[in-house]
Amino acid sequence: MSLALTYALSCLAFTGLIDILFKRYARKARSRGLYLAGMGVVWAGLQTVTGGLAMPDQATLLFGIAAGVLVTASNLMLIESMTHLDASLGSTIYRLNSVGVVVLSALLLDEPLGGLKLGGIALAVAAVLCLHQPGGASERRRLLRTYIGVAIAASALRAGYGVATKMGLLAGADANQMMLVAALCWTVGGLGYALTRERRPRLAPVTLAYAAASGVVVFTIVTLLVLALAHGEASVVIPITNLGFVVALLLARATGMERLTPRKLLAMGLAATAIVVLSRVG
Repeated sequence: MSLALTYALSCLAFTGLIDILFKRYARKARSRGLYLAGMGVVWAGLQTVTGGLAMPDQATLLFGIAAGVLVTASNLMLIESMTHLDASLGSTIYRLNSVGVVVLSALLLDEPLGGLKLGGIALAVAAVLCLHQPGGASERRRLLRTYIGVAIAASALRAGYGVATKMGLLAGADANQMMLVAALCWTVGGLGYALTRERRPRLAPVTLAYAAASGVVVFTIVTLLVLALAHGEASVVIPITNLGFVVALLLARATGMERLTPRKLLAMGLAATAIVVLSRVG
């Protein structure tokens, strides 16, 4: 197994875990902005411990800010969408950014589009479509459409984050310092959201606990993603990590948040096949 695949599969497991943490946090009326800011502080602290502090060069600063803005906005939108979407549906829509990554990688990174790669992406998309179950009252459908739109916007921004990170690595940016800049953007973005969009944000003990746990998971995800991108193509690595919704689905079932249905089992089978196909690319 290649290093890129090893890192990508490890990252996949943690992406499923963070989606469950987001869903559990979003089930109640708590400050999203302070939660995100707290995660950013933990992430930045761990990034400093592992990578140290240094004055970033121009490439590191620019790509770090770009990655930070994109990942901050995408995760804020994901947390908001989880207020009304099932963990499996919100997670899988968000992970559809694989499609955007493949397109952006071809346009910006000159990575080739091959039949096997496109087949793997098609399987991943099919897995997502298996989880979408329309129906219910008209008001409920309208609400779902709204938050599905929020999740799709989050997915598009997340695709930009992955490609921006890869572009930074190709431009010679320092990976640790670039992620530290991104973590600081995450912190500032969360505080800004809390102060401008939320009424009287309250830093409750439960917010601190979730922020601490989630910050460690986020740091692990970005570290594994950067390592995977350093050893493999973005259009292969990111689609694999995006299949973390399978882990989210299993965790949601194990914790009693969702039922495991035949449609969801089929989605998991398609996702597993997509991983096998994508792991054979390159």
